[in-house]
Amino acid sequence: MSDHNSSPRAVADPAIDIADLYVFPSPTQPGRLVLVMTVFPNARPGALFSDAASYRFRIRSVIGPAGGRGSQFELGPDEYDVTCTFAAPATTDAAGNAGQEGTCALPNGTTVEFRVNDEQIAEAPDARVFAGLRMDPLFLDGTGYVRTLATRRLAFQEHGINTADGWNVLSIVVELDVAAMFGRAPGTLFAVAGETVTTGPFPIRLERFGRVFVKNQLLGEYGVDPVNRDLDLRELYNEEDPFELAPDYLGAYRARLNANLAVLDSIDGKIDWPLLPDGTHPLTELFLGDYQVVDVAKPYSEDSYLEIERALLQGREHTTCGGRSLNDDAADSSLTFVVTGGNGPGISDGVDQATVRASDRFPYLAAPNPDAVAVGRALVPSKLADQLAFLEAAFAAATAGRK
Repeated sequence: MSDHNSSPRAVADPAIDIADLYVFPSPTQPGRLVLVMTVFPNARPGALFSDAASYRFRIRSVIGPAGGRGSQFELGPDEYDVTCTFAAPATTDAAGNAGQEGTCALPNGTTVEFRVNDEQIAEAPDARVFAGLRMDPLFLDGTGYVRTLATRRLAFQEHGINTADGWNVLSIVVELDVAAMFGRAPGTLFAVAGETVTTGPFPIRLERFGRVFVKNQLLGEYGVDPVNRDLDLRELYNEEDPFELAPDYLGAYRARLNANLAVLDSIDGKIDWPLLPDGTHPLTELFLGDYQVVDVAKPYSEDSYLEIERALLQGREHTTCGGRSLNDDAADSSLTFVVTGGNGPGISDGVDQATVRASDRFPYLAAPNPDAVAVGRALVPSKLADQLAFLEAAFAAATAGRK
């Protein structure tokens, strides 16, 4: 999975479990940026957001990519955050159905009030907001992906099976006018991460998300980490500030990424990311900066995930908006990036689109699937062998449920 069911805390309270993050310029309105966070994997009708958590898009300017392999993005100190909070559910009709109100605080200090699942989009002069149940835009052959990692060889079929076929999620979609919200920013490149935190004066970070597959796969237990071979790092990692990792466990994250990325690089039988003289993998520092990078001055592109990161490592100017669109095949792009380094043909998991493609009109995500199969909720294991058994069992159960 991208980030579904990636920690014990998230499984216990799925309303705060971030499934995915998408960041892209509006396909139809130049000068507007779209932010999408999906939570509550495999949500059923009636699922609602937590009234004890804040759902935040963290946004900072990117001010100094230096270029050259092993480089990182340099971020500015100012933030342009978007925070959505939700009231406790309230009964709204004679049948006893619960409704929920929400508030979205914007970078320019204004707020937008909205109702969950209201198809009448909440709008302000420079923003619009939707929150509610939609079809999960994720698509990938999860079993083939994990089998590839576990066996250390490409194990995809020509026509893969979408693990997320027909799933629903809760979604938050915010569209912003760039000039109104980020007018004081020094440039057009921004780093974006999503997080859920507790409400109140002393917020505690519950979940965070930047790039796909970082927690469940890149930080998973492959059995090759020489420092923390049997330690599940994901809950510790969730508590970290996405823009400023604390020093306490930085060495553990770095050791896990160095070891796992080297294994991934060898899957195609060749080495495309030779280690640096000190043994560091060239992608480790990049992935430690776990956020998406988008250029708000570039036009919408449906297939530009990781292009700005590739340009940074190659020391060239990027050519697309970067970020991640809802229809972007991020699974293929991510695996191709870490396995081949762009040298040779791309890697495909055989799944090229979601159950229903996202549209080019707000709120972009497809309407929820009324016939979604109920899927049990369980923690995706950290060990790869256990992940494979978990996914195979889940697929078998879902297939049986459709019969």
